[in-house]
Amino acid sequence: MNAQTTRKSPLLPAFRSRNYRLFFAGQGISLIGSWMTQLATIWLVYHLTNNPFMLGVVGFTSQIPNFFLTPLGGVFVDRFSRHRILIGTQIIAMIQSLALAVLTFTGMIDIWHIIALSLLQGFNNAFDGPARQAFVIELVERRDDVANVIAINSTMFNGARLIGPAIGGLLIARVGAGYCFLIDGLSYIAVIIALLAMKIKPWETTVTNGNPLQNLKEGFVYAFSFPPIRAILLLIAFFSFFGMQYTVIAPIFAEEILKGSAETLGFLMAASGVGALASGIHLATRQTVMGLGKVIVLGLAIAGIALIAFSLSRLLPLSLLAMLFVGLGVILVIAGSNTVLQTILEEEKRGRVLSLYTMSFLGIIPFGNLVAGALARQIGAPYTLIIDGIACIFASIYFAKQLPELRKMVLAIYERKGILATAKR
Repeated sequence: MNAQTTRKSPLLPAFRSRNYRLFFAGQGISLIGSWMTQLATIWLVYHLTNNPFMLGVVGFTSQIPNFFLTPLGGVFVDRFSRHRILIGTQIIAMIQSLALAVLTFTGMIDIWHIIALSLLQGFNNAFDGPARQAFVIELVERRDDVANVIAINSTMFNGARLIGPAIGGLLIARVGAGYCFLIDGLSYIAVIIALLAMKIKPWETTVTNGNPLQNLKEGFVYAFSFPPIRAILLLIAFFSFFGMQYTVIAPIFAEEILKGSAETLGFLMAASGVGALASGIHLATRQTVMGLGKVIVLGLAIAGIALIAFSLSRLLPLSLLAMLFVGLGVILVIAGSNTVLQTILEEEKRGRVLSLYTMSFLGIIPFGNLVAGALARQIGAPYTLIIDGIACIFASIYFAKQLPELRKMVLAIYERKGILATAKR
């Protein structure tokens, strides 16, 4: 009976859940706007300052709150309704984007405005990230669909990453960055409507004992005392520092090295989105979580080689091809790691551990951005990315050596949860 049901399962089982369909629709629209805003912001910063280091500063301020506040956000997420938290964070994000639009349209925009609003975005993301990661598990009706949900989320995110920068680059070149901010601000309406339309079960807290600091300590001890979780968190932190620096120095390649414009930057980011989308589709259509460790290793190697190729290219077609493989490798690492993590966590600690994952991912990026901006100014953007690529390749080799031992521990959890039996069917 179960085997027959498994054979008849849809290709994308997550869409069986009404709440997830609403979430997907709302987020799909909003994420396109978010990528437009990200592109418009880095372009605006570079043209206001003509300083590569300021690209790193803005990237730092938008993400640094994730490093300090996300663990507390995880405790908050385990104590209160994730649904209500997300409604609040989406409203704040909408206000932030609309404020950027007003300042840009009125000609009052200055670099300190962007830094201040980026800092507000960082504070908001410290709560939004863990809430979103934990909430999405509540949207599916069957635990077997969790891996598919995570992969689809990655596909959605990177589909927007493909569309958003392409539209954003054209809008910046034709009518200015202000319209990117405006469209992004209005796109949050779709998310808020989708969240309000969901039928959510009454919230039951998973944390009842101890004060917040005790809960925080419990989450840290649990995460870092178990080797597979510790390995994923450290790997993502390392990859976020080195593997994501290309996003903040891309304007330098677009304008100075490839002699292009905002459209060129949009095409480069869209190319990485194509590769990321391909990875997301591959992960979404996988029938099992087994073998994701090797996928992560492969993603690290692909991203490292592609970053080196991109840094050496002086022709737009070759640069676009290299960026495609950068995006492909990045999502194999990030989404693959997220999927493994989500499937091995204890439910009552999910919010806290996912907050550590968010800290390892988004919280480390600002330090990488700051270093990237400083290095690009001192040794040039191409050499900066060569260093990043070499670091990713070494990480791939190191993680591959750790994989056999980590796999045994993960399989034991899958056996206990029944995931291994499902995969074998």
